[in-house]
Amino acid sequence: MTFLSRLDAVVSHYLASVAEPREYLSLLRWQIAERHALDDRRTLPGHLTTSAIIVSPDRSQVLMIDHRTIGRWLQPGGHYEPAAHFFESAAREAVEETGVAGLRLHPWHDGQDLPFNIDSHDVPGKAARGEGPHVHHDLHYLFLADPGAPLVAQEEEVKAARWFPCEALADVAPRALARLRKLG
Repeated sequence: MTFLSRLDAVVSHYLASVAEPREYLSLLRWQIAERHALDDRRTLPGHLTTSAIIVSPDRSQVLMIDHRTIGRWLQPGGHYEPAAHFFESAAREAVEETGVAGLRLHPWHDGQDLPFNIDSHDVPGKAARGEGPHVHHDLHYLFLADPGAPLVAQEEEVKAARWFPCEALADVAPRALARLRKLG
């Protein structure tokens, strides 16, 4: 199965079983239909990223990074890197950026590559790379980790990695926070 076929299947499954009524993902679906190279960060108007929403086992805390370029606290993640499953790309980014040990996919996923949330959002680009404003189609996956384990921030991209109360997601990933609250 090709990358775009896999992505199309994942997005279709998400829209059918997770998405809210007004969550259309129109640009992402159009780019898939037009066969855009969404796995290439140079693809415009947007391309794929993967992120990890990492929570403590009791779901009271979330692991966040202080992103060096963006200058704010975010969930760990980055541009998609090839993997057998999209959640593996998110996990790789999380481990690289935070050094978190014992990361495991949350049971909500039931072992499937179904995103917990898909967030297409504008990013300003990076002049040093010759990037203008564009869109990140971010597949969020939910993970569990022990907040007592040591963290090591990746110095090139991350100023710090730290656990926060889950409410810290309100400004960063509000739909993911709402879904997390519904888990009980």
